[in-house]
Amino acid sequence: MSSRIEVSQLIDDSKISPFQWGVLLLCGFCMILDGFDVQAMGYVAPALLQDWKVDKASLGPVFGAGLFGLLLGSLLISVVADKLGRRPVLIGSTFFFAICTLATPWVSNVEQLMVIRFITGLGLGAIMPNAMALSGEFSPQRRRISIMMIISCGFTIGAMLGGVIAAALIPRFGWQSVFYVGGTVPLLITVAMLKYLPESIQFQVVNNAPAEKIAALLKRIVPSVKLGSNPQFAVPEKKEAGAPVVRLFRNGRAGPTLVLWAISFMNLIALYFLSNWLPTLAKSTGMSLEHAVLLGAMLQFGGTLGTITMGWLIDRLGFRRVLLPCFIVAGCSIALIGHSAASLAVLFAVVFVTGFAVVGGQPAINAMAASYYPTTLRSTGVGWCLGIGRIGAVIGPVVGGELIRLNLAQSDLFHAAALPSVVIVLVLLFGVRSERGKPLPASLVPLH
Repeated sequence: MSSRIEVSQLIDDSKISPFQWGVLLLCGFCMILDGFDVQAMGYVAPALLQDWKVDKASLGPVFGAGLFGLLLGSLLISVVADKLGRRPVLIGSTFFFAICTLATPWVSNVEQLMVIRFITGLGLGAIMPNAMALSGEFSPQRRRISIMMIISCGFTIGAMLGGVIAAALIPRFGWQSVFYVGGTVPLLITVAMLKYLPESIQFQVVNNAPAEKIAALLKRIVPSVKLGSNPQFAVPEKKEAGAPVVRLFRNGRAGPTLVLWAISFMNLIALYFLSNWLPTLAKSTGMSLEHAVLLGAMLQFGGTLGTITMGWLIDRLGFRRVLLPCFIVAGCSIALIGHSAASLAVLFAVVFVTGFAVVGGQPAINAMAASYYPTTLRSTGVGWCLGIGRIGAVIGPVVGGELIRLNLAQSDLFHAAALPSVVIVLVLLFGVRSERGKPLPASLVPLH
């Protein structure tokens, strides 16, 4: 006899199995490596400037090139993943950026560095959308937001570890050693994923994979499941026709999509300005290289704790009730950085709070996108949210470089960096409402 099995409902109703935790762990490792490599350039910048004897403003285009690669990777490769699957894209992208990272120490001028960072960014851009999509699809609904936020936390952990590792390696082995470490570890993770990482079971059901393959994977996810002789697998959605990007604006999705794009764009302007320029600006005030690099790590440390805390809160209060005060704090703390240089302790405390709100807020935005879009659009939805956001990530460091070239006071630089957080607060106040425990609604409901 045949039996109909709702795969998503079965996962929602079951305990998280060791197999699921293993999949989530691999996704988390991918995010750690992503964060390490994306932020590596910011950490090596002070030593590289000293080694190459070039002006610090000349690195603005280098930061921008890497982030432009991330942007294109997010936009283009995420769409491929909704066609081919999360597994092949995640494995291929990890291998690709590992090879590019290992090649980075061999460049000898700013122009070559721009090219290699752009190419590396193409591979890195596919990591977060697919790791987020895969982790969400292997998680039960009751804990999905917290789990996706914890997985996202891997990015900030990787960025934070990058600062600690850079501070330890650069004085002893030179800035090149950071990229050797950042390229070798992803190769090892690629091998592990080839052996242990499965494709999303919901993706397989939607795309009519063989029933035997789906049944074998389901038994690993829910070992206690009883399958009949001819099981029929289903998910609560159907495959839609048309280009994935166009479908982001169908069936009432246009408003939420634009809101997600707007807040991701604004937050990544501030985040990448801070991530890329904070160590260099700190060193220019007379701070030691080690302290300057550790200040950048403190930004990511704050983001790590912010991600964990906000994930727990969002599962209980909803996105908007957490993100609104988060970005009010973000705007205030960014503006204070330029006024805190007189005291090292105060500066580190303000940067920690900034990281908590700005860096910790971005995974919440990503989780909001991943929880809103269906399986057939999840990678595309998260990828385009990040891709549009990364236009801001490109703009932030480049505009920062131009403002630095104008010799603006540091207080004015950080006042300017606080403006995107103010815009996010306005969007959250007047543009979106999210019910407790639910993803972004199908329509926007402004506050009155």
